[in-house]
Amino acid sequence: MAKKSAKVLRCPTCSMLVQYDGEDFPFCSDRCRKIDLGRWAMGEYKISSPILDPEVLENLGPVKRGDGGGGYEQ
Repeated sequence: MAKKSAKVLRCPTCSMLVQYDGEDFPFCSDRCRKIDLGRWAMGEYKISSPILDPEVLENLGPVKRGDGGGGYEQ
């Protein structure tokens, strides 16, 4: 019978090995989890996809190029 092995991945913050069933998964610790959250809050990470809903585009209004705002550019 084959032995079932625990899935092991690397922490996205510090690259330390992390077990799939760990308390802080996918991070190795609460510290790395908070570092990652801070990166999201500071805008280092972004999820980018085009806005296709015309109503949403109208509500955003124009945004100047290079200002770091989250709207669309005209």
